[in-house]
Formats: sequence, structure tokens, C-alpha cells
Amino acid sequence: MSTSRRGVRPPRLLVVVAGIAALVAIIPIGFLVLRAFSGGGESFLALLERPRLPLLIGNSIALATTVTVSSLAIGLPGAYLLSRVRIPLRAFWMVVAALPLAIPSYLAAYGLLASFPSMQGFSASWLVLTMVTVPYVTLPVASALQSATTDFEDVATTLGRSPLSALVTGSWNNVRGPALAGALLVFLYVISDFGGVALFRFPVLTTAIYQAYGASYDRNLAAVLSLILIALAAIIVVGERLARGRGHAMRATPRMSGRTRLLTLRPSLLPLFAVVALPAVTAVAIPLFVMLALMFSAEALTSLDPGRLWSATANTLLLGLGGAVVAVALATPIALLAARFQGRLVSAIESVGYLPLALPGVVVGLSLVFFSLSSAPALYQTTFLLALAYGFMFLPKAIGGIRSRVAAIPRGLDDVSTSLGYTPIQGWFAVTGPLSRPGFLLGGLLVMVTAMKELPATLMLRPTGMDTLATLLWARTDVASYGSAAPYALMLILVAAIPAFLLSQLDRRGGSSL
Repeated sequence: MSTSRRGVRPPRLLVVVAGIAALVAIIPIGFLVLRAFSGGGESFLALLERPRLPLLIGNSIALATTVTVSSLAIGLPGAYLLSRVRIPLRAFWMVVAALPLAIPSYLAAYGLLASFPSMQGFSASWLVLTMVTVPYVTLPVASALQSATTDFEDVATTLGRSPLSALVTGSWNNVRGPALAGALLVFLYVISDFGGVALFRFPVLTTAIYQAYGASYDRNLAAVLSLILIALAAIIVVGERLARGRGHAMRATPRMSGRTRLLTLRPSLLPLFAVVALPAVTAVAIPLFVMLALMFSAEALTSLDPGRLWSATANTLLLGLGGAVVAVALATPIALLAARFQGRLVSAIESVGYLPLALPGVVVGLSLVFFSLSSAPALYQTTFLLALAYGFMFLPKAIGGIRSRVAAIPRGLDDVSTSLGYTPIQGWFAVTGPLSRPGFLLGGLLVMVTAMKELPATLMLRPTGMDTLATLLWARTDVASYGSAAPYALMLILVAAIPAFLLSQLDRRGGSSL
């Protein structure tokens, strides 16, 4: 039952506050535009004529396209095994399929580079990014297949169709939307990635932006490259929303008898277990094995500075927490408005709140550098500015967590509190707020666990002399000092596991309806 009301006008104050929060979240785009055109139109066009630019755009699109195709090729068969075959230890294999989501690309790249130092270029980047993004396809498609009936497939089989043809015919409507949406998310992840491609020395837009800012200090060029990257990412976000809309418009195959038939595990299906395990082995098991092996190497033991390790750990936790606070503060009015009301204005504000999905970390970091230097120099290289960057980047995660929980609370409770004489604000603190608290925790934890692994924005915005686990890991892997990087890599995984564990407990207790 929907708890939002069509035709009911939302409180003006809530609309104003939500609108301001949404506009604050897209400040980075505005400053990038100003910076890119600061030299005038001719300067902007001259930057677009740089001879290396077609190569960077081509590399970004080619890498994202091949990774997307590869993720579909691996994720779809894996989803079929997990959802339509009677397999032992199904819950275990679902965890295996989801594991790569916990590993950032630069951590997976570190593990492979430490084992195979000669890995470089397109093929290495393709391998790592494919392995860490396969779950974006596997998990939603498996979920869709699990909830769909197999009655139409049985009918197609009786009409002489092969098992594969019957599967496509009977379940295409259920799989099409989740598969396309997952593929578009993979594409978006790849074109915004920095750490993995940088370690493999493969030139793309994100690495060029960082080099233009850090090495050549050409800020106008960095801004122009950022706008190009935003344009590409915006196309993908629009495509994702269109795919999701078509998925809703094309209703899932209705159940005829409410039956989902599971196939008996046959020898011909055994290779699918390797398909499901491959991403977890490549992106998780190999890096962990390498880290544990290097942890006790002479290089790691002699170079380890316990004080610096603990300081970086504390910084990582505090900055992640700060980013979560900023994101939740910005997300709250947007999520409340979207959960309780409908209309074009509400939809527009919510859509603006989700725009940071199209802003890679390197772009957010660069834009906030421009903002702080031009408008608020006192904020430059402060922890507050870095926490603000995390809040901007991961705002959609907070909106999703809060919105889903508030939307699940019956709207009638607000009416009851009003009839008892409570003002809307008093009713919020007395009724809706306490009931929606798990959603705030969910959104905050999602932001925190992601922020602690963020690399490019942290490299650009951190105060001088301040280290995090991600930056120390990067500094050592960038110069091939893999042994000395092992303690920081292991600690990063352990620290990120804390909010991830709390998140799993919250979800188990019903704190999420995502």
C-alpha cells in the first residue's frame, strides 16, 4: 500500500528545505562549468581540440563497454544457477556472488599486481573491473528469476522449444529490466573508476583529470575533462532511469499457479559454479591471500609504522562518520518529501538529489578544490571539506535508505498525531521519527562504508599531512611497494567490515526495505 498522497500539497517549508539540499548537492557541477569557461569560449574550444582527448574518451567508452558485456556474460549464467537450479548451500553461493561488492577496484588491482607485476593496460583493467562489477548484474537478475513463475517456460517446452529458448521466451520480461539496469550501473562504475585503471597505467578520462590537476596543474583542462565525463555519466544515468521505467511498464510475467520449478543439478550445469566463483576468487580471494602472505614479509615488518597505521585508521573512521552525517543531513528533507508526496516538483527535487550518481570522486574532488579556493579559502584542505565531498558523492545512498523506511510507515499515523493536536514537526518527533530511525542508520552506514574506501576525492582534498588507509595503500602500490602496503590493505578491509556488519544486522532486523 502506498503511503504517499497524490494531489496533497506538501508543506512549503519542507519543499524549500529539500530544494536547497538538492541544489547544494550539485554545487560541484556549477563550479566546474564556471572554471571550464573561465578563459572564455575560445579557450574552452581550444581545450576540446587537444590531440589526446579522442584517445581518452575512446579508452573510457571502450573499457566501459567491454566490461559491461563481460559482466552480462558472467552474471546472467550465474544468476540462472542461483535462482533456477536446485543447488546445495544456496545461501553460501549467494554470499560468494555478492563478495566482490566489498572490494574497491584499487584493492583488487593491488592483489593482482603484487602477484603479477607485469599486468598493465587495457586487459588488466578490463579483468579487474569486470570481476568487481559482476554482482551488479548477478544479484538483481537472480532476484527477478526467483520471484518469477516458470509456468510459461514449461508451456514453451511442451511446444517443442529448447530449454534455453523456453527460458528466454518465458522469463525475458522478468529479466530484461534488472539486466539492463545492472548493465548501466556497471558502465557508470567503470567510466568513473580511478584507482584500478591508474594502477594499471591505462589512460582514461579519470586518470587524465587527476594528472591535469596534480601533475601539470592545468585546472581549466581538468574542468573541461570533468564536464565531458559528467556528460557521459549523465547519459548513463538517464539510460538507467529509462530502463527502470520500461521495466516497470513491462510488468513481470504474472504467476499462473504460483509455482517456480527448480531444475535438478546435472553435470552439464557444474561449470556454472566456476562462473559464480570466478569474480570472488579473482577480486577477493587472491588479494586477501596476497595481503596475508605479504603481511609477514621482511618489507612489511621493517617498514610498518604502528603509530601511522593507527592514526590513518582513526582518520578513516572519523572521515567516514563525518561524510555519513553530512549525507544524512542533506538526504533527510529530500527523502521525507519523496516518501510522503507525489508530483512533478517532488520528482524533480528527488531526481536532482540522485544526480551525484553521475559525479565520479575525481570530479567531486576537483570541483570542491575550485569552490574552496574561489569562494571559501578557509575550507581548502580541511577535514570538513573532505567530509562534505563524501556527503555530496554518496547522498543517493542516504536518500534511498531513509526514503524506503519512511515510505513503509502508514500515512495514517501522521493524521492521528494531527488529530491529537500535534503540529507536523511535533508529530514527526513523536511518531514518524522514532519509527524511521532504522532508515537513518541504514543510510548513514551505507555512506560510511563507501566513504572509507573512497580514493581520488581523498587524495585531492585531504589536509596536508593527514593520511587515511586508502591514501597510504595508494602511495605504496603506486610505486610497487606491495609488501609495505599489505598492513594498510588488511586494516582497510577490517575497518570497512565494521559498518558492513552493522548494516547486515540492521537489515536482518527489518531496518531496510530496499
